[in-house]
Amino acid sequence: MVGQGVLRECLLDPDIEVVQTVGRTAAGVTHPKLREIVRADLLHYDDIESDLRGFDACFFCLGVSSAGMSESQYERITYDIAIAVGQTLSRLNPGMTFIYVSGAGTDSSEKGRVMWARVKGKTENALMRLPFKAAYMFRPGVIQPMHGERSKTPAYRIGYSLAKPLLSLLRRLFPNYVLTTEEIGRAMIQAAARGYPKRILESADIRDAVDWERRRAV
Repeated sequence: MVGQGVLRECLLDPDIEVVQTVGRTAAGVTHPKLREIVRADLLHYDDIESDLRGFDACFFCLGVSSAGMSESQYERITYDIAIAVGQTLSRLNPGMTFIYVSGAGTDSSEKGRVMWARVKGKTENALMRLPFKAAYMFRPGVIQPMHGERSKTPAYRIGYSLAKPLLSLLRRLFPNYVLTTEEIGRAMIQAAARGYPKRILESADIRDAVDWERRRAV
């Protein structure tokens, strides 16, 4: 769902020249500056390295619910794929900015009781050690889809459908805890293009990043 929103903002942004997606399924979008690679294997990229060179930023939005998974299963999808991508891209594009979508409650100590939070924390820490120009960890909490974005997780789709009437109200009441897919996309683009003073961005920071450059100029 986040990836769909980020893709939309990238395609709308006049300063972005080319968008290359890599995933297990097609995005279902047609656009002159969009290139797509659909592949089952997301752990190895030797065969497509030529398609991954020359980029300024990577927005890593792949994610899965930990429900019903063992820690090793969840780690293989969450940690192993992210690190495989990060290691490949940091080698091919040393001037790249890497932005990873994590989640509110991620455990940077890697030692807490909550399995998914430990794995996410381990992933964040490993990504920030890679030789990118910059790496930012985005930790959104409640997300409001704005332009038809849908989660691929059935339980999440049901939850969002039931909560839809309340999300706008929650956003007005708790503006620093409810982000739209549009805001997340814009914040990622701004952080990649102009930087941000924090490497780990919680929901309030993500909202702040949208207008960071404008306020800094003032």
